[in-house]
Amino acid sequence: MKFKYIDMENWNRKEHYHFFNQFSYPHFSICANLDITNYFKYIKEHDIPFFLSITYLASKTANEIPEFRQRIRENKVIEYEIVRPAFTVMTETKLFSFCTVDYIEDFYAFKDSAMEAMEKVKKNIILSDEPGEDDLLYMTSIPWVSFTSMAHPIQMNPVDSIPRIAWGKYFEENGRMKLPLSIQMHHALADGLHAGEYYNILQEMMEHPDI
Repeated sequence: MKFKYIDMENWNRKEHYHFFNQFSYPHFSICANLDITNYFKYIKEHDIPFFLSITYLASKTANEIPEFRQRIRENKVIEYEIVRPAFTVMTETKLFSFCTVDYIEDFYAFKDSAMEAMEKVKKNIILSDEPGEDDLLYMTSIPWVSFTSMAHPIQMNPVDSIPRIAWGKYFEENGRMKLPLSIQMHHALADGLHAGEYYNILQEMMEHPDI
């Protein structure tokens, strides 16, 4: 969990940070459809699991954008070198469990580690993170609905600054495969510009899949 403190006095986002940090609900959310036509064909040809590959690519994209690695901690802003996915896993009881895994650059090593962790939480439901852990990306999949918007519950005292990423049921539109994906972030740390950067990077990965 290596991180650095942001120099608040010389931070170009200082005024925006203080402006949005005073809001009682400072989160914003954006939902857009990704074109996964090439990606979907690729994972089918290579027998790659859909959920874990999306989790991997969503994590990889976030780690390329500093604002997705920044967190508010005790009125200071820190920036992690690497952030990890913490996602939901459906159990046999139709209740979900939380599962946190390390982000590993190599997809197949990530997949093996994640599958092992998922099997453990299916047998022992976990609904909490380790105290003090915020080097996370909260992720969830809602494969039953091709949603057009999404809002997540957050802690308000203090306000949680961990990004939320969710994707829904993929669908076909005009011969193309689409996937709705939602991003929710703390506005003191990020703007629509950074969310747009996230979508653009992830869409490029979908256009030219290579994992």
